[in-house]
Order: sequence, then C-alpha cells, then structure tokens
Amino acid sequence: MADKEKKTKKKKKEEPKEEAPPPKEPTPPPPEPEKPVSVKKKSSSKKVKRSGSNVFSMFTQTQVAEFKEGFALMDHDKDGIIGKNDLSQTFDQVGKLVNEKELDAMLEEAPGPINFTQLLSLFAARMSGGSDDDATVINAFKAFDEGGMINGKALRHALQSWGDKFEKKEVDEIYDNLDLDDKGYFETDEIIQLLLGSSEDE
Repeated sequence: MADKEKKTKKKKKEEPKEEAPPPKEPTPPPPEPEKPVSVKKKSSSKKVKRSGSNVFSMFTQTQVAEFKEGFALMDHDKDGIIGKNDLSQTFDQVGKLVNEKELDAMLEEAPGPINFTQLLSLFAARMSGGSDDDATVINAFKAFDEGGMINGKALRHALQSWGDKFEKKEVDEIYDNLDLDDKGYFETDEIIQLLLGSSEDE
C-alpha cells in the first residue's frame, strides 16, 4: 500500500501545473461620503466647567470622584439614595445635632430623591450661585435703595469690598450699562431689570 501512495505522489509531481491566470486588479470600492471629524481638545486647566446641561461637565474628574466618595459615606443604607436616615446618621458621625425640621428642609432643596446625579446638581447650583432666586437678588439691591434710587459710589464700594469681591473692571462693565444722574445715583429698578431681565413691580 505504501508503494501505491508513492506512485500517486510521483504522478502528482510529474503533472504539469497549470498556470494561474494573472490576478485581476480589484475594483476599488466607491468612495464613502466623508464624515465630519470631531477633534476633542484636551484642556490642561482644572477649573470648573460651566457649559452644557450635563452636570458632570461642570466638574473635573477628580472632583466627581471626591463627590462620589462623599456620597458613598453619606449613603449609610447603600440604596443609592440619600434619605432622612442617611442624613441623620451623617450628622451624628460628625457630631452635629439636627432636628427633623432641619433634615426635611435639606431634603426639600432637591426636586426629587437625592441620588448621586441629583447631589451633583445641588453642588453645581450652589457653586454657580444658582441658589439665589429673584427675591434674594431684589432684596440685596433694595438694601441700597434710597427712595427708588441707589448711590452708585456706595454700591461700587460694597461690590469691591465685601463678600465675593468684584474687580474694578467687572464693576465698570456693570456701570457702563446704567444711567447715572449728576449725583451718581441710578434707579433701583434699572439694575434689577439689568440683572434679572425683567422689571419687578412691588
């Protein structure tokens, strides 16, 4: 049997090989329409970003990680929601006594259950000044009101001296949009309208 295999192998070797036809050039596929290339720029700045509606885009990755760690420490029952019991236990851990009314007030700041995303939204609102409603802004300027007018010099001094201090350039930009009279006063409603976008009738 081995002899037969040898003979068939020899025959196969002796048979002249047919030359393969030359390879056809492949037809190139039709060009695909160009897709817009999006280039993402990496920012070396670690400042808080305040663009877009995504709350995660307002914080650096490090900040989000720190908030997540804090959330995990506050979520004592590990259900992914910070409730009244979670808040109470958190305050107990840091040695601060809070009553039921204070806990309810804290929970009412959120429009719904406080999951991680909602907690970030609350922090973002606080950091961007989003917690100041129109009434707070109006009352702040009413404190400088003198018969429907505000002393521009006194307000300028306050803006540059107390709280979150404004730079001279920032105050100048605001004052460029106000009509000051000869004594340096402007209408209270004018600045309220400028900041809130509508006049307030009280």
